Amino acid sequence: MKKTSPSVFVTLVGAGPGDPDLLTLKAVKALQQATVILVDDLVHPDVLQHAPAQARIVHVGKRGGCQSTPQAFIEKLMVQEALAGETVVRLKGGDPLLFGRAGEEIAYLQSQGVGIKVINGVTAGLAAINSLGISLTHRQFAHGAIMVTGHSPSSHSNTPAVEWELLGHTAHTCRLTLVIYMGMTSSQELQTALLKSMPPVTPIAVVQNASEQNQCSVIGQLHALHTLICEAEMASPAIIFVGDVLNTLVSLRNEESNPHKAYAIARPGA
Repeated sequence: MKKTSPSVFVTLVGAGPGDPDLLTLKAVKALQQATVILVDDLVHPDVLQHAPAQARIVHVGKRGGCQSTPQAFIEKLMVQEALAGETVVRLKGGDPLLFGRAGEEIAYLQSQGVGIKVINGVTAGLAAINSLGISLTHRQFAHGAIMVTGHSPSSHSNTPAVEWELLGHTAHTCRLTLVIYMGMTSSQELQTALLKSMPPVTPIAVVQNASEQNQCSVIGQLHALHTLICEAEMASPAIIFVGDVLNTLVSLRNEESNPHKAYAIARPGA
């Protein structure tokens, strides 16, 4: 590992879940000082209004199922610009330290002698549960929460796949809420695996585009998770919640005559 210089660094900035108003003051200050900004695909375009007019904006989109900018290219570009004297901001959706591949970027920057600063952002999971009007850790229903990715590791990855049956058993017996990121394309597999260790009537909710004007949500029970997602034509980016903290919402949905009908939650500003 090369020795880092205090004057050569990259700032990893969390842009929040979507709503530009959820950007932190510290993030705004970092953007105002930036000369080069590497922007993720899920960052709301209005966030960039805080960047100087002369700043160079580089879009390095990464989204499951779509053509993505290679991670190695992003890492090398950050180092190149930082060593050239630029004030570099790596702008990520949500919080950079949560499912944002920040670990890989930090390790690479350090190996090249480039320092790192991190500015946290509001993660989509918290914004999504807030939109439902309930507490993620309501003490009557849950002792805590587990944030987990539903994205399956690639064939060349050394990361083991999530053992969903075991995770479901742990969540159910320990009264923990599952907060599943990037699980939409594998919702059928998630449902099948979780049903092996969790009751079919376990409450679930799915929130798409959390905090944005086009946010939409459905609630129901675990046995109908995939059906609800398909009927509502939902897609990524979305968060899937599984756990008893959703009991109040599901009791409302159960008043509907169709047990598989998606119960829509009001969108922000509606």
